[in-house]
Amino acid sequence: MATPLAHATQGHPTPPAARTFDFVALGDMPYTLPADYGRFEKLIGAINQQRPTFSVHVGDIKSGSTLCTEEMYRKVLTEFQTFEQPLVYTPGDNEWTDCGRPKAGNYDPEERLAVVRKMFFPDHNSFGKAKLALTSQALTPAFAAYVENNRWTTGNVAFATVHLVGSNNNFVPNDAKGQNREFYERQKANLAWLDAVFAEAAAQHRLGVVLFTQADMFNPAKDARDADGFTEIVAALSRLTVAFGRPVLLVNGDSHRFILDKPLLNPASRKQVLQNFTRLQVPGEADVQAVRITVDPSQPALFSVQELVVPGN
Repeated sequence: MATPLAHATQGHPTPPAARTFDFVALGDMPYTLPADYGRFEKLIGAINQQRPTFSVHVGDIKSGSTLCTEEMYRKVLTEFQTFEQPLVYTPGDNEWTDCGRPKAGNYDPEERLAVVRKMFFPDHNSFGKAKLALTSQALTPAFAAYVENNRWTTGNVAFATVHLVGSNNNFVPNDAKGQNREFYERQKANLAWLDAVFAEAAAQHRLGVVLFTQADMFNPAKDARDADGFTEIVAALSRLTVAFGRPVLLVNGDSHRFILDKPLLNPASRKQVLQNFTRLQVPGEADVQAVRITVDPSQPALFSVQELVVPGN
């Protein structure tokens, strides 16, 4: 059964050209390698049968203790190209941030990030047999390195990937080795990117905004210090969502369990839930499943969500 998102936006009539369509979100897979490749392929087959307009993988194409080799990257790239419809991807921490771990190969994380960018983002198109043209933040000279931040429009809804990862977004409290330089540079890019995405959505009267990122920024089990890597981003999301005034859906992975909630508070009161912001967390790791999201402009909530379950997966 599909779950509608409970928010009605007042005063924004539906354009006559708006249409209903579906997309699929997935992430944190294939995780245990090579055992999970077969399960991942079964899920891809099920998604292909659904024929969504596009799919988005929200990162972590392996576990944090799997070797960060180019051979592994190439294998997943091959899997990505078996999607019949377009597939968009945003990186997770296991692809680069956690590659300095001994079990992951003791790589330099920033060197692995450079490899991921080169291999997974050679141009401004999606993966899949059918391609989706993307607009990259890298087209802005000041942010030329950020090829992974992409946006597109479908059915008068704005979609965008934002490169935010687990492991505290690569932020190290009391950093003594200069590692946070990468964090601060990427945070500057991400904040500018969010501003640009919402500015375009407002100027073009988009029906809603959908953001995709790997990091679970709302996990209450994390130590309070871990919030440092996301504090400014969460504040920006609150501010931009209030100003936009229409439905905003954030899709993330990272914590491996299906969650649909409203974790943001109105920045004016810090008490009331921000009703036009919804977070969807996709399942992953042990549960090689996905989520189908329906966009229906005739419905006040705009989005509804249904788990896409492959039995035994």
